[in-house]
Amino acid sequence: MRIEVQRYTERFGSVRLNDVQRVLELDSGRANEIGATGDIAVVKVEEEVTRDYEEKMAIAIMVKDEKLKLFEGVVSGVPHGCLLIVVSNSKRKRVDRFRMEKDALRQYCHFTRRSALIIHQKDPLLAKALAEAGYSELLDDGLLRDGKSEGMIAAMLLAKLAKKGYIGFIDADNYFPGAVLEYVKCYAAGFSLATSPYAMVRILWRYKPKVSEGMYFRRYGRVSEVCNKHMNNLVSTNTGFETDIIKTSNAGEHAMSLRLAEILPYATGYAVEPQELLSIFEGFGGVMPMAQSAAAKHGVEIFQIETRNPHLHEEKGTKHLHEEMLLPGLAAIYHSPLCVDTVRDNIVRELVSTGVLKDNEEPAKPRLYDAPRSIDMSKFQEVMAEKLDSYSALAAD
Repeated sequence: MRIEVQRYTERFGSVRLNDVQRVLELDSGRANEIGATGDIAVVKVEEEVTRDYEEKMAIAIMVKDEKLKLFEGVVSGVPHGCLLIVVSNSKRKRVDRFRMEKDALRQYCHFTRRSALIIHQKDPLLAKALAEAGYSELLDDGLLRDGKSEGMIAAMLLAKLAKKGYIGFIDADNYFPGAVLEYVKCYAAGFSLATSPYAMVRILWRYKPKVSEGMYFRRYGRVSEVCNKHMNNLVSTNTGFETDIIKTSNAGEHAMSLRLAEILPYATGYAVEPQELLSIFEGFGGVMPMAQSAAAKHGVEIFQIETRNPHLHEEKGTKHLHEEMLLPGLAAIYHSPLCVDTVRDNIVRELVSTGVLKDNEEPAKPRLYDAPRSIDMSKFQEVMAEKLDSYSALAAD
């Protein structure tokens, strides 16, 4: 792969925010044919390097009643060297969709001979392991709460049990398996360029097509544009310099080193991706006390990489966009300790104009979970060991 080098970096305390780097070439040739580096503006990431990072990486797919064909396509796009972790919150009553997902994944892994784990978000053993390991705040009525971030945290803990160094997240509603493959290659490329063990890679889609009378290739989604604007305003008011550096506030496709993932607090639901950035800014931006000395010393590095593949996913309607994505994302920014009154006022006006809030209302504060580093991993592993093998997609073979 050949991508642009980091041409511009903004620094916010111990955080290094890299501007968008574009993928220039998906396959950059053999190592012995073309040099590992190009000119001053381009870097070549060799296939052997990406393979090494893929073998250290778990790819987590959050599933909730997605079409099986979509799910199978996403799975097929993940490079073979990665550990697949599927966390499903699909329905089990009337039609057991989780069983269908598990059967599809088992058949896929049988023929491809690859490693995969699949677990339901409401698995009682998972809840028991979290409770006994001291992380019961994720639970409600004795089971893991509904929500994307809750499933993501479960996937992180499974990746840690598998002794992986990195975890990447892929949404399960992507129509193009080739795009999934590129996302993971971008994760590996970003980590290979990182100078800190506390690194994050966030994907910027090149285009987000809309199908109406024809195919229209939009650059950005409406929710992304709005959240990026207010996130940049938050950074600008704290640094004193206006910026538009952040282009990936709502990046569902993103990856982290587990050393970073385990020290961040997380917000529930669709506030999770914006909150990851906010947790980094709050913990390591230098405005508030540093959250963790080792990460502050090394610095936290954020990469934003623009893909060649467009991203086409299933449309879920305006209500989903505004109430389930825009509102939680802006609420996370609104309630951040770094957010000043002018930014809060702008956020409220935005939400009122879209009809999500009424006049004189403010967005509810998202639920925040403590960083997973507080969990007793030896206890978590001890409980999960009771039937950890049964979560393997090849368990029935």
